[in-house]
Amino acid sequence: MSVTDPVADALTKIRNASRAHHPTVEVRPSKFTQQVLDVLQQQGFIRTYRVVGEDVAQRTCRVYLKYAGKKTPAIAQVVRVSKPGVRVYASRATLPRVRRGMGVAIVTTSRGVMTERDAYRQGIGGEVVCYVW
Repeated sequence: MSVTDPVADALTKIRNASRAHHPTVEVRPSKFTQQVLDVLQQQGFIRTYRVVGEDVAQRTCRVYLKYAGKKTPAIAQVVRVSKPGVRVYASRATLPRVRRGMGVAIVTTSRGVMTERDAYRQGIGGEVVCYVW
C-alpha cells in the first residue's frame, strides 16, 4: 500500500504507540524520516531508533519510545503542520514557538532538519514540518 505522506504516517504511529504505552514502534524508513527522528532523539522525546532489516524492501525503523516514570509518555502530542497539499513556510522572524517554549517545532531548512530554536539562532527559516510537545 502506498503512503502519500510517510512523515505523517511515522509521526502518527509514534503518537499512537506512546499513548498505548508500547516500548517500541516500527515505521517506514526514509532519509527525511530519519532526520526527523534524529531531532526527536536530540530533544529527548525518544530514546533511540535503529534501522532493522537487511533487504531494502524489508527494512524498517524501530523507534524506542521514552517515558517519564512508568506511565507518562515523553511525547504528549504531535501535530503535522506542513502537508503535501498545503506547505507551510516561515521566515526567521515568523518561526513558531510551541507551547511558549515547552514544545519544539521541527523545521527543514537549507542547512538540514532542525528545531525552530536552532534555525532562529542560525538566522534562517524554512518549512515547518511538525510541532511536538
